[in-house]
Amino acid sequence: MKVPKSNKNWFAEWFDSDYYHILYQHRDHSEAETFIRNLSEYLALPEDTKVLDLACGKGRHSIQLNELGYNVTGLDLSKESIQFAKQFENNKLHFTNGDMRKLNFKEKFDLVFNLFTSFGYFHEETDNLKVIKSIADTLKPKGKLVLDYLNTSRVIKNLPQSESVNVGNINFQVKKELIDQFIVKNIHFEDKSEHHNYQEFVRVIDLKKFKTYFKQSGLELIETFGDYYLNSFDETNSERLILVAQKS
Repeated sequence: MKVPKSNKNWFAEWFDSDYYHILYQHRDHSEAETFIRNLSEYLALPEDTKVLDLACGKGRHSIQLNELGYNVTGLDLSKESIQFAKQFENNKLHFTNGDMRKLNFKEKFDLVFNLFTSFGYFHEETDNLKVIKSIADTLKPKGKLVLDYLNTSRVIKNLPQSESVNVGNINFQVKKELIDQFIVKNIHFEDKSEHHNYQEFVRVIDLKKFKTYFKQSGLELIETFGDYYLNSFDETNSERLILVAQKS
């Protein structure tokens, strides 16, 4: 089965939907905060380090990074999310709307974060390389990228998978399956007597492929972790694939 091209920009509609935020409001915020603190301690960067939080959503992680002392810019494709995030701006925290495939910052960053599987959405695989090259272009020499992805090898072993998620008065029927090198999440639900159907697509990208992206973009992989506590990566058992790369 092939992924239909009509769904190639699914993220533009879904991430701006109120239902996206309703479905994922149960996410473990404390685990995310622990992850960011662990990364900060591992990187040992000084205060005022210039950080780009790429695909920042409504800015929750950008705010935490700012509270850790970093000078943070959050970027997201969703105009609604950025409009919401702007209420938290200060002299060391700013938000802007944009596409990660073509970053146009005049300034260069010491560090780029791309966290919680905010990558691999695009129908064309070449767009993934565009993102990595765009990140490399916006990094200072010796600047670092931290990219947090799912461990696709582990996920695929458990597919197909179905679950029912009840949030308020909405029952989300969620099914994950592998289609044409994408992990596809089908989301069905009814609200106010209307039926809704959304899909999420995340490309199957393994460590070897990421190394290829980095090499083509002038980045060197310097560390690989397998979870939010920064344990070593194991392709069979690790929940995450967390990559730290450095610009030449």
